[in-house]
Amino acid sequence: MAGVSLKCGDCGALLKSVEEAQEHAELTSHSNFSESTEPVLNLVCSSCRKPCRSKTETDLHTKRTGHTEFVDKTSETAKPINLESPISNAGSGAGDAAPMDVDASGSGASEEMVVPEVDKKLVEELEGMGFSTARATRALHYSGNASLEAAVNWIVEHENDPDIDEMPMVPASAKNEPPKPSLTEEEKKQKFLELRERARKKKEEEEKKLEREREKERIRIGKELLEAKRIEEDNERKRIIALRKAEKEEEKRALDRIRLKLEEDKAERRRKLGLPEVDPASSKPAPKPSEPTLEKKMGLPVKAVTKADKMRECLRSLKKNHQDDDARVKKAFQTLFTYAGNVVKNPDEEKFRKIRLTNQAFQDRVGGLKGGIEFLELCGFEKSEDGEFLFMPRNKVDIAVMNSAGKELQSAIENPHFGIL
Repeated sequence: MAGVSLKCGDCGALLKSVEEAQEHAELTSHSNFSESTEPVLNLVCSSCRKPCRSKTETDLHTKRTGHTEFVDKTSETAKPINLESPISNAGSGAGDAAPMDVDASGSGASEEMVVPEVDKKLVEELEGMGFSTARATRALHYSGNASLEAAVNWIVEHENDPDIDEMPMVPASAKNEPPKPSLTEEEKKQKFLELRERARKKKEEEEKKLEREREKERIRIGKELLEAKRIEEDNERKRIIALRKAEKEEEKRALDRIRLKLEEDKAERRRKLGLPEVDPASSKPAPKPSEPTLEKKMGLPVKAVTKADKMRECLRSLKKNHQDDDARVKKAFQTLFTYAGNVVKNPDEEKFRKIRLTNQAFQDRVGGLKGGIEFLELCGFEKSEDGEFLFMPRNKVDIAVMNSAGKELQSAIENPHFGIL
């Protein structure tokens, strides 16, 4: 089978024409070429139609452009190599370059292979940067032994090659470029100054960027603080308005009570004098009583105070007695509400109708507050003979009374002004 490419025996590169082999020889001084049946890859980008000749080229093209789709047209472009073109003098335009040897039988592979000569100082510098000796030698050899920067760029471009850490080998008869001198002291000093200036500018840019970010953060925090202050002021204003409204309502109720008391006293005096209780000359009707005092006014029996009234008064006294510890009072109301709810839901369960007075949790929440045990006794709990328990007999469970207790407790919990006025 005729060859379809030329393979460089020094670096293994595949070339598809004699002209390319001549250009490769001029650039690298490699002169050992042989005919190969392995075609040169031709991967064409589907987006921009750029041809790539290796997987490394497609990876670099993808990084630069973002294009990821490639079409393999290697079989379409593979043609038998034409060896009739003059290739004996690969470096005709470059002075006395070494002649290029093309061996169609591939016999060059049997020659003795040696490690190519490279700049030892550059190898040491690359090793100091953390690269292995084989990788440093390979990079310097294939980058033309030109400079440290060129070697590093070659390593970056070929870091995924499977043979990146293998020592390169070339035929012993191949002409090697003499090691190029490394940077002089003056060049090193100039390079150092350039790098330091570049680092200084980069640091200044980072500091400016960081300062901008800090300024943005300060502005954001300032806005949040202003918003929080505005919300706090709104809440305080609402609280003051609610307190004033409650005060006005309480004042109104107090005035109504005074007015009603005056009317009652007036009616009582008229009754003692034998006059009608309502003055017919009065054009203004008496205000409707808001409390159960109408019976006194009409001379009827006074209605007895209900148990709900006693419960309400007991809770009001409890809150006034401990007005400096609002959290503890609220917890006591919630605990009493739980006791009442458990009895209503489970009247047959004795554990919900029995409370140990010496229980520390009970003492902390209810027993230690003046009025707590009195409220439970109003609900129907009784102290045992030994004084250790509060117990409610099953036959004395009054669901209506427990519901009234629950309503009074719920009102005390939800009304922020309960017991204050």
